[in-house]
Amino acid sequence: MGSFSIWHWLIVLVIILLVFGTKKLRNIGSDLGGAVRGFKEGMRDGEKSADAAAPSQITGGQTIEGEIKEKTKSS
Repeated sequence: MGSFSIWHWLIVLVIILLVFGTKKLRNIGSDLGGAVRGFKEGMRDGEKSADAAAPSQITGGQTIEGEIKEKTKSS
């Protein structure tokens, strides 16, 4: 059995329309579109916050000298 022809797909589409109705399918489509739009906005906001959180290059800073000692347990 090969791939479906255009007539098979049209029959499947008619059955789906009869089962769910056009109003229900329209609502599903708008919900899906809203979800995709929200995802895209979230991705844009995430990129903006990642850019804002990136450390900027510090110029004219002050060097602090110090010595690192190993921490010992006190008895």
